[in-house]
Amino acid sequence: MNSGSQFYFKWTTLLLLFISVSNAVFARRDGVMNMEDHDQKRYYFGLSFGMNTSAFKLRPSEAFTRDDSIKSVQPGWGPGFHIGLMGSLRLSNFIDLRFVPKIAFAEKRLTAVMRSNAEESNTIESIYTQLPLQLKFKSDRMQNFRFYGLVGGRFDYDLSSNARSRRSNELIRVKPIDISAEVGFGLEFYYPNFMIAPEIKISQGFLNTHFPDNTIYLSNMVDRMNTRMITFSIQIQG
Repeated sequence: MNSGSQFYFKWTTLLLLFISVSNAVFARRDGVMNMEDHDQKRYYFGLSFGMNTSAFKLRPSEAFTRDDSIKSVQPGWGPGFHIGLMGSLRLSNFIDLRFVPKIAFAEKRLTAVMRSNAEESNTIESIYTQLPLQLKFKSDRMQNFRFYGLVGGRFDYDLSSNARSRRSNELIRVKPIDISAEVGFGLEFYYPNFMIAPEIKISQGFLNTHFPDNTIYLSNMVDRMNTRMITFSIQIQG
């Protein structure tokens, strides 16, 4: 199991454990309705924090098919985390509009495998300013529990992009701007004074983030590069 898979398994297990424990706690508190007026609020705010894992999806160039020295370019998943704020606007009893500006730290890995089986690896580190806008579709509230799904779009700006870097050891260069689609689901647990919502999201970038550089050998082998990310979040709302 590679490090990306280990990361995914670890945080999925922790999330499922959290949900199981929370369900057990709420099952014992049947009959007590917490935060009864929360669903009538026009808007509310909160905090968001969590972990992520991300990787590139590559499309090789024509030069790659003609090259006889490189066997493959393998993307790898890397870990990261985020922290941010959240604002929700109630559009109806079952739909919210949500804005979650945040700072996200992420790593993505690339490994070039040569015909000789020698490998050259590089870790691309990113510090994103992320601006997601989402529609949140809520189920009926079941005492102090609710399920929801969400769909939306996200604008990313990589503050640490190496697109203009002059360092000679770069394996590939990455553009700073990306636009992604997001889909996910979560569970809301109502406590007497606050609400906690564990959440999973998957995102797919639309823009080609590969910054061509003819002076970098591997850059000539790549035609298109898109970013994929899986995010595990905990939302705390008042």
